[in-house]
Amino acid sequence: MEAVVIGAVIVVVFFALVGALSVRLVQQYQRGIVFRFGRVLQPVREPGLRLIVPIADRMVRVSMQTTVIGVPPQGAITRDNVTLTVDAVVYYRVVDPVKALVNVRDYPAAVLQVAQTALRSVIGKADLDTLLGDRERINTELKAVIDAPTEKPWGLLIERVEVKDVALPEGMKRSMSRQAEAERERRARVIAADGEYQASRRLADASRAMAATPGAYQLRLLQTVVDVAAEKNSTLVMPFPVELLRFFDKFTHAAAPTREAEPPAAQPPAAERAAPAPTAAPGDGRHRPPA
Repeated sequence: MEAVVIGAVIVVVFFALVGALSVRLVQQYQRGIVFRFGRVLQPVREPGLRLIVPIADRMVRVSMQTTVIGVPPQGAITRDNVTLTVDAVVYYRVVDPVKALVNVRDYPAAVLQVAQTALRSVIGKADLDTLLGDRERINTELKAVIDAPTEKPWGLLIERVEVKDVALPEGMKRSMSRQAEAERERRARVIAADGEYQASRRLADASRAMAATPGAYQLRLLQTVVDVAAEKNSTLVMPFPVELLRFFDKFTHAAAPTREAEPPAAQPPAAERAAPAPTAAPGDGRHRPPA
């Protein structure tokens, strides 16, 4: 009886051990790859409890989640010969777990090396203005360069690549600051000149409108006087009335033709002005010497 009990216990333990070695749990975010005597056994195991043959089979679980890796700062030279340091972030995930396990060893490290090389290559083909102003274009090019050698042979999908930081030399920072300051000063001068031009246009239009109505000048004069008096000044300067200036101007133009119409004073002919006065001849009877 004791032998039967011991045999039953051994059988139970054996089946429990076999069951423990045969059952594998695959999480929802994982896929299971079964290797039977070193060869991949299709199909890929889906999430849940999966059975394998003990000793003959070996299961490797591969995460299908998106993985984020940071690219260390890389020194690079742009196309316009500016030395800078750039780092980036790469988002990728596994789309073919069999290729990720069989075709490449330690695919996270492989993706990191490819990202470093691609970052230097893309930065070397772009100039500084593009790198600072068109970051989306740089990110797109980086994604295309990294995705090309990793998707089909390694079964990886590069979802997103972003340039995180661009470190410029101190001399370049000072040059960019001076350039930005000069650009802001230029814009300020252009805006001020444009404002003066528009103001002069409006003043010219107002002057033409007031010229059609003489009383408008007087009303504007009174408004100016009111504005000046509101400042509580002890001295009030009154401008010379424009209407009085116009009166004198009209009077001057009216008197000028009258002076031009007066005839010149009568003068003797040139022959009479040149002839000398008559003198008495020595033999004339009207002037005789005394006896």
